[in-house]
Amino acid sequence: MRSTTLASIPVGVVVERRKARSPWADHLWRPISVLAGIPAVEPWTLISADADVAVFYVGQGTIELHRTETVYYRQNLTSGAPKLWVVMRHTATGVELVAVTADPAEGEALTDAGDDIVETVSMPGPIAATIDEFIAVHHVEQPFIKRRRTPSEHQVSGRQDGRVEKRRNG
Repeated sequence: MRSTTLASIPVGVVVERRKARSPWADHLWRPISVLAGIPAVEPWTLISADADVAVFYVGQGTIELHRTETVYYRQNLTSGAPKLWVVMRHTATGVELVAVTADPAEGEALTDAGDDIVETVSMPGPIAATIDEFIAVHHVEQPFIKRRRTPSEHQVSGRQDGRVEKRRNG
């Protein structure tokens, strides 16, 4: 399958593991930030920890930018609080990073996948600047064209549908 990715932004993802107050789960996982660029540390490096919360650098993700999605990127950037969607999946030992996206439509679609953890985090300024540059280069404004109804075959030929005629007569 041919990829339509025109640009990629490497990012680092930081997640939090919080002790659950539930009889059904031991821990709750959620992404807490995305870093512009990749830090020079190994994945799953412990950043901080206390009795209930541990913060890890989980590893590298990639934001892929597609020319056909520039409208959504622009809507995200102009929303006043641009976001990134981080997708993680439960594994036997914890969670794994699945995807990071700046496309709100893709982020919403990824929430349909069942047990995956899909959360938003604030978009760092350098990533927003890179996406803004991408939009400036690749966005093509599509004019809105209102479709007009075309008359059906019956209306063109003057024939009436038998059901319509029956309703008119009572």
